[in-house]
Amino acid sequence: MKVNIQEENGKALVKLEGRLDTTNADQFMKDIKPLMDGTQQEIDVDCTDMEYTSSQGLRMFLMLQKNVSARGAKLVLRNMKPHVKEVFDITGFSHIINIL
Repeated sequence: MKVNIQEENGKALVKLEGRLDTTNADQFMKDIKPLMDGTQQEIDVDCTDMEYTSSQGLRMFLMLQKNVSARGAKLVLRNMKPHVKEVFDITGFSHIINIL
C-alpha cells in the first residue's frame, strides 16, 4: 500500500494505492500517523487506486475516523472501486465513515 499525503489550505489530501491487509497494516498506520496527530479540519482520501482492504484495513480506517471525530474534523473517502465499497457496505462501515 502506498500512501501519499499532501496538505493544501489546512486540508489533508491523501492518495491510496494498492492493497491494505494484515501484511502492511502496521506500515499504513505509521504512514497515516501524521493525520492522527495533525490539526487538519478535513481529511480527503482518494481511494481510486486502492485495490482491496481486509478487516485489519477496516480497523485502521475506523481508528482514523474516531480520531478525526474526536477533534471535530471531517474524514471523507472518495472514488472507491465497487468491490472495495462493497466491503464497507457489508460491514456497516459506510454508515460510520463518509464515502462519496
